[in-house]
Amino acid sequence: MARTVHTFCRYCLASCGVDVTVAGGRVVKISPDKQNPHSWRDFCAKGRTANEVVEHPRRVRAPMKRVGDRYVEASWDEAISDIAARLDSIIDEGGPDAVGAYYGNPAGYSSSNLIFMNGLLDAIGTHNRYAVGSVDQNALHVVAEKMYGSSLMVPVSDVDNCDYFLIVGANPAVSAWNWLESVPGGWRRTLARQQQGATVVVVDPVRTETATRADIHLAVRPGQDWALLLALVKVIVDDGLHHRGDCADLATGFDRLRELTAAADLDDLARRCDVPRESIIGVARGFATARRAMVVTRTGVSLHLGGTVAEWLGQVLNVITGRMDRPGGRRFEAGYVDALRLADLAGTAPHRSRLAGRDLVAGAHALSELPDEITTAGRGQIRALVINSGNPVVSGPDGAKLDRALADLDLLVAVDFVQRESHRHAHWLLPAVHWLERDDLLAFTSNLHDEPYVHYGVAAVEPPPLAREEWRIFTDLALAMDRPLFGVRGMNAFVRATRRLARVARRPQLEFGPYWVHRLLVATSRKVNGRRLSWRAVVAHPHGWVLGPREFGRFRGALRTADKKVHVAPPEFVARTRELLDQAPPSAPSDFPFQLANRRQRHSMNSWLNDLPGLHPAGKGSQVVIHPDDARQLGIGDGDLVRVASPVGQVELTASVHDQPRRGVVIIDHGWGSRVFDPVGGAAPLSYGVNRNLLVDGGRVDPISQTAALNSSYVSVERVG
Repeated sequence: MARTVHTFCRYCLASCGVDVTVAGGRVVKISPDKQNPHSWRDFCAKGRTANEVVEHPRRVRAPMKRVGDRYVEASWDEAISDIAARLDSIIDEGGPDAVGAYYGNPAGYSSSNLIFMNGLLDAIGTHNRYAVGSVDQNALHVVAEKMYGSSLMVPVSDVDNCDYFLIVGANPAVSAWNWLESVPGGWRRTLARQQQGATVVVVDPVRTETATRADIHLAVRPGQDWALLLALVKVIVDDGLHHRGDCADLATGFDRLRELTAAADLDDLARRCDVPRESIIGVARGFATARRAMVVTRTGVSLHLGGTVAEWLGQVLNVITGRMDRPGGRRFEAGYVDALRLADLAGTAPHRSRLAGRDLVAGAHALSELPDEITTAGRGQIRALVINSGNPVVSGPDGAKLDRALADLDLLVAVDFVQRESHRHAHWLLPAVHWLERDDLLAFTSNLHDEPYVHYGVAAVEPPPLAREEWRIFTDLALAMDRPLFGVRGMNAFVRATRRLARVARRPQLEFGPYWVHRLLVATSRKVNGRRLSWRAVVAHPHGWVLGPREFGRFRGALRTADKKVHVAPPEFVARTRELLDQAPPSAPSDFPFQLANRRQRHSMNSWLNDLPGLHPAGKGSQVVIHPDDARQLGIGDGDLVRVASPVGQVELTASVHDQPRRGVVIIDHGWGSRVFDPVGGAAPLSYGVNRNLLVDGGRVDPISQTAALNSSYVSVERVG
């Protein structure tokens, strides 16, 4: 008999409520849960096809050990013992930093994965931690840290009351207003405001789906968003249109900002960003004088060498015009768990990378540094790596270089559902558990929703018998290595005691694990709209629970800066802006005349999930989009096979001739080109699309955020044959 399980999708921050129909222990249908009061309206093909991952014919269902050129199934006891022994040996020879870890997006949408992964890394004592955030979101974390005192203090958007939207480097018509904040149905709600008279301005070098619906589209030169945003700040400051109360009372450093804008020339900035001076002035004045307005910046500004400056200036516009924590602007959602306080308590020991000498950002080093850290000899050289729910060869820059480095490791362990591109040299493949097969409470992201909201997501089906949740894998390794989980003395003995108790009492929940974390977080949650949560109340809302209306006025109290003020002009950001102003505007090399850009596909998911046939029915993601005038000059027609090359790599794919991009810009979608191997049967790998990041030099990074220049790379295009 079929039954329906109410839970939520854990592929992205939208956390859409879903109804999962189960029969005979298998998922037969996934549909939006229309009783969910918060999030179901952004339901997409990623959630609809989630069971394809669970039932993937090449899913790793048991620990697989590499023996020569093939893999053989092994027991968990053998896997944990062998990996632990190898890690101990590597640590004895090279120190704790000889062990590294990389985690991808899926790890962040598990309530237990990252907690226990860091518990293992703390047990080992390694600082060599790498994350997907350095690919596309570090700029926001760096800016939040310097301006607000916490890398996790991310403002959310109050779209329902906004009169003037300035959307920079974002395509919410496709991405559903979802990136380090979640505004369910955000684009539809924005269009509703537009129908009521709100103005929508989009800044993007590509005429995206969002730009086509905008009142004003500024087709900025790629990578020069910072120049446009500085020009807007300059006009507002020079014209005295800033909100003087906020600048004097809430913010500090405004005089330094004024000095920067005074030194900048508006005509020079207009030339840099290739937007007419009159358009800049019109948008600046329209934004500053609108009753309620907001600036929203996204990945489009982050993937460039000036990404941190652009992200900073977007935040500055909101602060100096009084848009912070006010209706129609960007507000601070406290969430039911104080994630900022917990981050302060957990902390991250400061560390500089061995070779580049760069600091951690949001607890991790830049992925672009990983290949050299593996191949360069010396104390702390990485000799063992755990890849946790990630595919860095495809997600990050210069994947060929990283692939060669991974082949050089003494130990590579992959925790995932299938063997992906980044796992092809793995010594061990460890089977993970899908979100359809586990319970989750995503408490640490509760401050990133646009209203107070809680949902306890329950498992819909049982995992394969030999699959293990990631938290248990990391705990087992710490126990086997006899190194204290979380670096806390006595923790291992406590874990063993709870395991014995759970076994004797036949109550699995008594074992220390995610259930303990979930219960503790609810028990210590803050009051929301005057009410404290209880576990009984949370689980009594299987469709999710909106805890009350949106609250304003919490931004100032949440600031983590020592003086409880917004630091509107951090010296390192000002200095970096002056560097950019002193440099000549970048120009394309003669042999690589096109700038490489990216775009969002609603039903693809970076390097995660793009190996599912259900997500790319027409082979999308395998094309290069080129402007008709550029194509004509090159003798390229729609559908022709072309070669796109850069100084570090080349790919071949079909051309799509379209006027979406500016002239001189070509678009290749990010996240494709990973192979899925067959470790059990040895059949030929499956592959869809091409890896555009093979064209990106990982050595060129934003010096502040350490983000690689994924969209500041130059390429050549030629017809093949």
